[in-house]
Amino acid sequence: MSYIDEVLQEVVQQNPNQPEFHQAVKEVLESLRPVVEKDENTYRQAAILERLTMPDRIISFRVAWMDDNGKVQLNNGYRVQYNNALGPYKGGLRFHPSVNLSVMKFLGFEQIFKNSLTGQPIGGAKGGSDFDPKGKSDREVMAFCQSYMTELSKHIGADRDVPAGDIGVGAREIGYLFGQYKRLSGVYEGVITGKGLSYGGSLVRKEATGYGLVYLTEEMLRSNGMDIAGKTVAVSGSGNVAIYAIEKAWQLGAKPITCSDSSGWIYDPEGIDVELLKQVKEVNRARLTAYAEARPSAQYRPGRGVWSVKCDIALPCATQNELKLTDAQALVGHGCIAVAEGANMPTTMEATTYLQQSGVLFCPGKAANAGGVATSVLEMGQNSQRTSWTFEKVDRKLHDIMVNIFHQAEEAAREYGVPGDYVAGANIAGFKRVAEAMLAQGIY
Repeated sequence: MSYIDEVLQEVVQQNPNQPEFHQAVKEVLESLRPVVEKDENTYRQAAILERLTMPDRIISFRVAWMDDNGKVQLNNGYRVQYNNALGPYKGGLRFHPSVNLSVMKFLGFEQIFKNSLTGQPIGGAKGGSDFDPKGKSDREVMAFCQSYMTELSKHIGADRDVPAGDIGVGAREIGYLFGQYKRLSGVYEGVITGKGLSYGGSLVRKEATGYGLVYLTEEMLRSNGMDIAGKTVAVSGSGNVAIYAIEKAWQLGAKPITCSDSSGWIYDPEGIDVELLKQVKEVNRARLTAYAEARPSAQYRPGRGVWSVKCDIALPCATQNELKLTDAQALVGHGCIAVAEGANMPTTMEATTYLQQSGVLFCPGKAANAGGVATSVLEMGQNSQRTSWTFEKVDRKLHDIMVNIFHQAEEAAREYGVPGDYVAGANIAGFKRVAEAMLAQGIY
């Protein structure tokens, strides 16, 4: 049995009932075969794959908080510090009912390679809770965030572990979390990214993942002799990633025609009105039905179906495993030429394989959505220097990082005999940098 097959078997046996984690590990390790088999003895002797697939530590804790009725509520809290071979742990916090240990481990594992691809000195981590901010008052959200940070603060720091936001953790939650950390530690440091501009945040951070996704998509098309201008774009989700991917697509001459939330989706043949979408989602925190009510050209449809619309480019920006095989078949049938993941692992393995075999350009989330964490590191740099940069300067750095990420994936795929396979290329490029650092630092 090969080294990779041995490790895959061990991961499943040692981590039962964790399907998301199994999926993420299998997708990465399968694509690493040409690299690992080239020098299997070195990697096996140092147990590189075992150490990569086993987190440095898993922190699990109870989060008790009081609701507006005076009743104590309990949630599960997590922080998975996965690998710090390249630098301090870095990865977002997700507050959503779907959060469990399998999800946290899959996200943390993916983060190792994503962070490596940025070329910046950061390791991989992820955290969160099954708490749902939706429907909660500001006071309830603050109570939860303060209780969560009371425990998390023991394990993080500017040179140790720097969390950020993710699903369910926006500007409001980041503010409450940072305030509690400062209160407990007595230290004002860049321990969380995604902060407000008035207290150490960076321009472009809110837009970064969506903008970066479209910058990389533009470069992927250009590298294959195409232009993003004039293309129609289907987008799922309506959070930060989706909103700012839609905004940047418009700016580059494309026409985004869909978005979605947990209850349904919008098809707007005239193109999504970004300002209206921001008002509905960022200001009013409302459902997309409110968008349809205010926009005569928009059609609201409950449930799933965003990938049934004819488009040139698909950008899944909602959640894991949202784009399934039947969706991929619909996209191919309608002539879709490119898919780039704005969310973490939003495409199932079957759908990914089908898209690639059908000749659709496909870029995985660990490359395509790395703009958020890349800009978080730019925020960390500004905090350390006690300075702030202009929107144009940060945006230019973000653009250059995303272009470089694509070409790393492109070149690695070509070097290892799978040209055009950007999934394998991203995994290989990310792995090589981390593995080299782990080998250099000995056993730890």
